[in-house]
Amino acid sequence: MSQNEARFTVRSLIATAIGTIIVTVLVLEASGRIDHSDNKDHVPVGEFEAIHVKPGEDFRMSPKSSELHAACEQGYLAIAADTDPDFRGILVDYKNRGVRCSRGPAPVHEQPSRGGQEPANNE
Repeated sequence: MSQNEARFTVRSLIATAIGTIIVTVLVLEASGRIDHSDNKDHVPVGEFEAIHVKPGEDFRMSPKSSELHAACEQGYLAIAADTDPDFRGILVDYKNRGVRCSRGPAPVHEQPSRGGQEPANNE
């Protein structure tokens, strides 16, 4: 391979790739294709993991506590911020089902509805 055949340097190829990414993002932003939602009602508060604890077995976690605490909200476990009383979210599983605060029947508003039927009036 002679020097006349090498037309592009590695630096120019990297610069072209970075420039292409930047231009693509700018064009998508200018055309409104990138959605920036102002509705923060359904934004996840955070990601959590459960540590399986067997009786009598030690488990490892950070000695520092988080700046969050748990609260019971309408029968479901909620995570709330220590610093902001309005910052609260209901804990849900991977299928978006609420985690109850205690064992027992699900709260009334979570049970399946009758499809809009009114209960029979037995007078």
